[in-house]
Amino acid sequence: MTKAERYKHVLAYFEEHVPIAETELRYGNPYELLVAVILSAQCTDKRVNMVTPALFEAFPDVDTLAASNSDTVFSYIRSISYPNNKAKHLVGMAQMLQKDFRGEVPSTVEDLIKLPGVGRKTANVIISVVYDKPAMAVDTHVFRVSARIGLTTNAKTPLQTEMQLMKFIPEKLVPRAHHWLILHGRYVCLARNPQCDKCPLTQWCKYYTTLIKTGVAPVLPKLG
Repeated sequence: MTKAERYKHVLAYFEEHVPIAETELRYGNPYELLVAVILSAQCTDKRVNMVTPALFEAFPDVDTLAASNSDTVFSYIRSISYPNNKAKHLVGMAQMLQKDFRGEVPSTVEDLIKLPGVGRKTANVIISVVYDKPAMAVDTHVFRVSARIGLTTNAKTPLQTEMQLMKFIPEKLVPRAHHWLILHGRYVCLARNPQCDKCPLTQWCKYYTTLIKTGVAPVLPKLG
């Protein structure tokens, strides 16, 4: 099976069986999504969703967050991973939005990554979800699932994974494909124990084919 054929079958399955695929982070506007995605780094969406209602009530917009301080913000996000750094990032992010972007969430990766706490993955999530642009945010799930299925080859970094995926996935499908891969990794293609017996993609999966033929799970690159 060629890589193009593998992409064709996998994308066709998701398009038919998972026509709606969205972020599981709860938010009401671009500002709230940006805050939630910053908080979600190395943290589960479930945990973030437990924290953000009170956080958004206390800081409903950019101005209230920018006027706060990291100690106050920390008190709302203490159960999130790396709360000290993220509290500083959130206040700094809001202050930069005020100063440089008139309080509006930017629509380009180049501008977004200027904000404290925002890397390429976070920026891609924002421009994909908020602005519906073809951007592939690569988190640990996307990195793992892409390598296991065989959508990527020898990709050792998120950027390499992103470039390979963008080469084969039609632009119109990229925003949903990002969520397809995340959700598949979150609920089926688990990191330690992939649920191959429940997976509908095994006939196109390179990992599964190798496992069946050899009885040995192939060693895949890890996201460092």
